[in-house]
Amino acid sequence: MPEPFKTLTSKAVVLSQSNIDTDQIIPGRFLSTTSREGLGAWAFYDWRYEADGSPKPEAVLNRIDPTERRILLAGRNFACGSSREHAPWALMDYGFRAVVSTEIADIFTSNALKNGFLPIVVDQATWDDLAAHPDQPITIDLETSTIQRGNAQPVAFAVESFARQCLLDGVDTLGWLQARMPAIEAFERQKEAV
Repeated sequence: MPEPFKTLTSKAVVLSQSNIDTDQIIPGRFLSTTSREGLGAWAFYDWRYEADGSPKPEAVLNRIDPTERRILLAGRNFACGSSREHAPWALMDYGFRAVVSTEIADIFTSNALKNGFLPIVVDQATWDDLAAHPDQPITIDLETSTIQRGNAQPVAFAVESFARQCLLDGVDTLGWLQARMPAIEAFERQKEAV
């Protein structure tokens, strides 16, 4: 799991297309690994590279520094299509830590949250405001579950409570369970004694 997610302040990358599917995020031909490392090189590969592997100069993802733009502002129905855990892995390995959209596919949301990547759904007015100012840092505060740009009013967003706590703690489901092993073992010993 990545580091705990408390707050993130970053500029954004805007990919306003609707219906960006998981095969566009990480093409199926790159799914032969079960390792998360290195998948960022294949993120949005067909958008970033020509058939011969040379970079497309017009591709926005080839013109940014991913360490400065860790928030992806994506169009409606982001990450639709097949269920592939590689999609949030690729986005995180590329440098993103969160995606903000007006609609995010349920399966992707589940996969993302289980892997330390934060999907945020906002209303269209909020998305439009953020997309109009991609060079102004956005602050995502998971502790208060708000997103804010500059001096604008913070906007609340919802995250399932267990997933939120795991992100705040920097653990996945198994890590959360393992942290409670002493209490589980004490309970089991107590039951055995009865």
